[in-house]
Amino acid sequence: MVVLRKILHVSKSISSFRSFEAPFSRLRGPESRDALTRSQSSAAGRAPAPHSGDKPRLRAIDLAHEVRQEKAETGRPGPAASARPGRVAELKRFSQQLQNVHPNVLAKQLRRSVLYADEDVVVINDPTPNVNDAGANSISSVLPVLSKMMSGMKVRSESQLLPCLGLEKDSTGALLLARNEDVVEHILSLRRNNQVQRKYWVVAVGVPVPSEGLVDIPIIEREVAGSQPHFKMDLSPLFRMSDAGDGLIRVRGQRQAHPAVTKYRVLESGGGCSLVELQPFTEVKHQMRVHMAIALDCPILGDHKYSHRNKLAPQKLPEHMLKKLGLEQSQIRYLPLHLHARQLILPARSGQADIRVSCPLPKYFLQTLNRLLGYSSLVV
Repeated sequence: MVVLRKILHVSKSISSFRSFEAPFSRLRGPESRDALTRSQSSAAGRAPAPHSGDKPRLRAIDLAHEVRQEKAETGRPGPAASARPGRVAELKRFSQQLQNVHPNVLAKQLRRSVLYADEDVVVINDPTPNVNDAGANSISSVLPVLSKMMSGMKVRSESQLLPCLGLEKDSTGALLLARNEDVVEHILSLRRNNQVQRKYWVVAVGVPVPSEGLVDIPIIEREVAGSQPHFKMDLSPLFRMSDAGDGLIRVRGQRQAHPAVTKYRVLESGGGCSLVELQPFTEVKHQMRVHMAIALDCPILGDHKYSHRNKLAPQKLPEHMLKKLGLEQSQIRYLPLHLHARQLILPARSGQADIRVSCPLPKYFLQTLNRLLGYSSLVV
């Protein structure tokens, strides 16, 4: 009897639940869903905006669409931009990075750039301008670390590397180092007797005439007056043209002038520029730059100091060269000096052959040659 009462109670509960559910069961069909959507839309239309002056909010899908559209527009090819400013900036950035890296990192880089080594001398490739200046992370400052690396990282190694024949500031190329003081003195003695040959390659603005010759004009340091007074090297010739223009007249030399002799040879030319080989027989400050810019009237590309004789200003390039380089005149100030120590020849010691080392050109030098002269077959 008790069980029967419980069954009747459960059946009444189920029937009451069905009667309660009936009004909502109509919402399960497609018609009821459309009605619900219409009611929500009309309610949204009747609801006033919280700030009538504000712009409507973007939905997530709209925002994603705008982001994809911006990316697509950024990827589209725009007007042709020059690659050369980026290359110049890359070179400048790389040079600064080399000066700011840890000494061990710079020493490892120099270890990989060794061109020749024996028990007396080491020749390395100094690949970027300015890194051989005096400073916290200059080449001179990391020579003890480089020497230790080359000796196999021996704890009690007494090996050392000493600067012997340095490179001119802002130049690149073969840098000669000595293993001890006696070798330094020996090489300096050879240099004084013109027994050490060093040949440089330069990119010149203009073509020297004649295409081969010897510049033998002393050089003196002078003060240049003007809005920016400064000192720079200049020619101090021993001869001048006669008033009639039919001969040379010897003039009195100045005591402060230094004898300077440079042999030059044009390797290739075209488009108002040239690749020139220089061989200095003396070591006067800025000798090659002064002889090229003032004596031959063909300044080295990137030489902002001697391109103008009486003022300090970035080098002025002709329009056709700017076009080939892909540069504007305002960007020339960042162009590096194209002066590279290409070859080094040391005389033979007893029972040995001459030491001949050729240094590869840096990347920016090669790219300039390719743009200006349209070839790279000469450079290997």
